[in-house]
Amino acid sequence: MLLVVAIALITLDFRDGGGSPVHTVGADVFGPVERVAGDAASPFVGFFHAASGNDSSEIAALQKQNDQLRAELAQNQVSNADAAQLASLLRLSGKHGYRVVAGTIIAAGGEYSDTVTINAGSADGVAPDETVLNGDGLVGTVTAVTSGTATVQLATDADATVGVRTTDTNQIGALSGTGQTMAGTDELRLTLFSATAVLHPGETLVTFGSVGGRPYVAGVPVGAVVSVTSQPGSLTQTALVRPFADFSGLGVLGVVVPPPAAKPAKAAKAKK
Repeated sequence: MLLVVAIALITLDFRDGGGSPVHTVGADVFGPVERVAGDAASPFVGFFHAASGNDSSEIAALQKQNDQLRAELAQNQVSNADAAQLASLLRLSGKHGYRVVAGTIIAAGGEYSDTVTINAGSADGVAPDETVLNGDGLVGTVTAVTSGTATVQLATDADATVGVRTTDTNQIGALSGTGQTMAGTDELRLTLFSATAVLHPGETLVTFGSVGGRPYVAGVPVGAVVSVTSQPGSLTQTALVRPFADFSGLGVLGVVVPPPAAKPAKAAKAKK
């Protein structure tokens, strides 16, 4: 109906040369409709105008801003995860009375060794043969340091051996890595020293400790026995242990360092 009326008005206005009252009435009637239609269509016009390349610089700026926001979000998520791991580390070290230097992993080892590098080194008081842990338990030991970094051999490495004891029966044994990389299984292999000791799944282990606390201090939670693998007739029992630390999700680590040396007491003044 609007189309028919519009054609009629156009015809009358054309015949009258555009000076009749019909022209004014048509403008009054269809002018608002035209403005509403233009307002509704303007976003789409702007979109196609941008898509045609006229506003390519604006699109590039928006894309750059979007990428920046995405990067900031990812960084905040990492920072939150690191903060949670640091808080857990401080709880564990405080519970056992360890003095630790915290560092964040900045690199990982190759295919044939389970090692990581942290951003704490000799300038922070870190030295080789010191215990490394996180908020869940034992991670490994320091093997080399520079002024600002330290290389950590993980307990999963095939060359790693840790003295441990069971928390319930105090049976002593040696825990070794299975040689798998961080992308593989995390299970460790336990061999008890006593021929009469009996192992059961679910038993938990802690570090036995080394002389002078190096390379391992005593009492660090290690893991739990998941299966006993001893063969009939074997002299000692063996088992697979699942570590408490998640080696595929390491972030913030703590190196256990010796406490500050006590200052010698001042000599008592001689009585006059």
